[in-house]
Amino acid sequence: MSHNHFRGHLADGREIIYFDDQSSELPPKRQMDSRELDTRPDTARMRQDPLTGEWVSIAATRQNRVMLPPVDADPLAPQSPTNPSEVPDNYDVVVFENRSPSFGPLSEFSEEVDSADLNTIGFGKELPAVGRCEVVCFSPAHDGSFGSLSVERARTVMEAWANRTEELMALPGVEQVFVFENRGEEIGVTLGHPHGQIYAYPFVTPRTSRLLDSIKRVGPQFFDELLAFEKSGPRVVKLTENFTAFVPFAARWPLELHILPHRQVPDIAGLTSTERDELSALYLELIQSFDLLYDTPTPYIAAWHQAPKNAGRGEVRLMVQVTSPRRAADKLKFLAGSEAAMGAFIADVNPEDQAAKFREALGKIQR
Repeated sequence: MSHNHFRGHLADGREIIYFDDQSSELPPKRQMDSRELDTRPDTARMRQDPLTGEWVSIAATRQNRVMLPPVDADPLAPQSPTNPSEVPDNYDVVVFENRSPSFGPLSEFSEEVDSADLNTIGFGKELPAVGRCEVVCFSPAHDGSFGSLSVERARTVMEAWANRTEELMALPGVEQVFVFENRGEEIGVTLGHPHGQIYAYPFVTPRTSRLLDSIKRVGPQFFDELLAFEKSGPRVVKLTENFTAFVPFAARWPLELHILPHRQVPDIAGLTSTERDELSALYLELIQSFDLLYDTPTPYIAAWHQAPKNAGRGEVRLMVQVTSPRRAADKLKFLAGSEAAMGAFIADVNPEDQAAKFREALGKIQR
């Protein structure tokens, strides 16, 4: 499937890339950004927590983010005479570098930042938070969500994710690429416009490091065994030719859905065109099912876990994990002492009951 895309730059030098639907009638070229913008902030610094070895980005510029603006000041809508937004022209799907990034820009990348610097423990250890943060707008419309997209538009978003994963992974200093979407004010979303983000990290994230340890203990067949176990249980929500969607055996969150490919593939970029067609349609249905569980929209975090550049590339499998703290129509799960302080979760909802509710919700979708 061919998707045209056009590259340009915003007034302060940040890159912007337009991805068009296959049936798009938009022009192949787009207007340039004519705003006068301040220079980009310096690359954030990251500090190591010696208790865990984890890195924390200190990105004070994020304090200046726009907070739930009205429709006429939506920074993710196409620019208009009264709204000098971040996007100079109309679009189907657009990706641009974040104005207040947690990582990057990459211009300050130093060859001196290597794996030894990242992985050894030190006190007062600080490094530049090299990397890149991008915003992915799913639609030019102010309202809606991923679940309200057409199948064609969902496929365009998938193509954008694959393109950005491949290109960001090839950048110097980048060790892992994370595609995600935060949806709902309850999650902490500051912009209601349907969008997601992509982070390119200079390190392997803590969650993936724990996964690599599990793979080391079980063996390179880890994901084959995990998939076989989940497919044989009562928590499968939907099975397609190349993917299985399920509620995991040890689900932490009141609502939690995972998707696994049936073959070893490290990231979105590694999927074939046919697999991207299938996964975008499946993912769209599953996201829609979250909003059919209750009478009001359900907040969620959609996380696309992908293999790092230099660790476990042949064993870590692409995995989608969608979680929500909503434990009832009018109740949310908040991380209490055990979860927030110790990372020891206590689940409020039985995973098998979750799976039954998701299967029922999927049955309500009008096809």
